[in-house]
Amino acid sequence: MSALTLALDASTYTGSVAILDGARVLAERAVAMRGAHEERLMPAVAEALGEAGAAPASLARVVCGAGPGSFTSLRIAASIAKGFAAARALPLFAVPSLALVVAGNDLPDGRWLVALDAMRGDAYVTGYALERGAIAEIAPFALVARAAVAPMAHALRAQVAGPAEATEGWPRARGVARLEPMLGAAVDLATWEPSYGRVAEAQARWEREHGRPLERA
Repeated sequence: MSALTLALDASTYTGSVAILDGARVLAERAVAMRGAHEERLMPAVAEALGEAGAAPASLARVVCGAGPGSFTSLRIAASIAKGFAAARALPLFAVPSLALVVAGNDLPDGRWLVALDAMRGDAYVTGYALERGAIAEIAPFALVARAAVAPMAHALRAQVAGPAEATEGWPRARGVARLEPMLGAAVDLATWEPSYGRVAEAQARWEREHGRPLERA
């Protein structure tokens, strides 16, 4: 078996795992990240490896969705990705989770504004053009009011895609196979963490109650 990629993303309340051999998907799993009584993403990784007939020793790299999205779920995915990379001395690459909506679902060619719920009446958005399998960013990442999503899409002449949009799609790890140009260099394991897009809800609540920023050690 050739060298394989472990890809995972948990930027939304659906976690996604895929084992890739180049552009070929050998196995994948999707699990609920919210409302579970136990951590489900790591068992999904083990199941996907088993279905692919692969051992951790056969992995050549790890690719993790870098957010933005759910604070807790992103931390779980990043911890698993870092654990595999550190244990096997593998390079870890990060990819925008919003791009995995375009790359991981069967969307037709065109211009897409990907929108993920950011809570508090807001959305995370990025614009992409999809043409013959190639994906290019046409509007940079932004945190916007939910009411601004439709006007932004109109200005870009784009359709809106996302977990709760008219064109429904969520970040799927299998999309890593189509995002090689976005991977760049491997991240530094000691310092990398996902981009959450905004502070966690618990931190925002604390800061509202205390009237000052929460200092982090």
